[in-house]
Amino acid sequence: MKQILCFGDSNTYGLIPAANDRYPWGIRWTSILDENIKKYNYRVVEEGLCGRTTIFDDPLRVGRNGSKLISVLLETHRPVDIVVIMLGTNDCKAVYDANARVIGKGIERILDYIYNINKDSKVLVVSPIRLGDGVWEDGFDPEFDEKSVETSKKLEEVYREVAKKRNTYFLAASDYASPSAEDREHMDEAGHKAFAEAITEKIKEIINDIQGFQI
Repeated sequence: MKQILCFGDSNTYGLIPAANDRYPWGIRWTSILDENIKKYNYRVVEEGLCGRTTIFDDPLRVGRNGSKLISVLLETHRPVDIVVIMLGTNDCKAVYDANARVIGKGIERILDYIYNINKDSKVLVVSPIRLGDGVWEDGFDPEFDEKSVETSKKLEEVYREVAKKRNTYFLAASDYASPSAEDREHMDEAGHKAFAEAITEKIKEIINDIQGFQI
């Protein structure tokens, strides 16, 4: 079977909002996508990690810098036919003090590594869901602040430009899902389902382009 590598953070991992647990198979979007595209002889490789960034090293958790891991994962799971990148939310944390343009450059750095390993990979750049207003308030996530929310709202425009510039496919997760009320940061079950259906259609478009005919 051909492989789709889904490279992301906690919303790709499937973290349950306000809980230290993971949505089971059949609920998280990567698993729904996998079930949807099996009939086309494709399978999903889940590579979601809580706290993952594009280019920043987390001072408290090792291995979160996506640009340092993508090459290893591409070799581990070789051959990879399609790569889905959905990162950027954690880059909005106050500790990194990064604007949307800098985060976009982080996505470009990851694209460079992907094409260095496999120049023929089809890549889907996904701008993540936006952070919810007040995500920094007591009882939610103090690693974010007001600026984080505003930065997250600008990622769609920047990522769209990156995708056009680098000739990749693009999808905005925020068109289909929103952060949950429980933690203002992660998708709930309905969000995973809606996003899964949207990304399934986009993946089918990519498969059509690869095969040269309509599925």
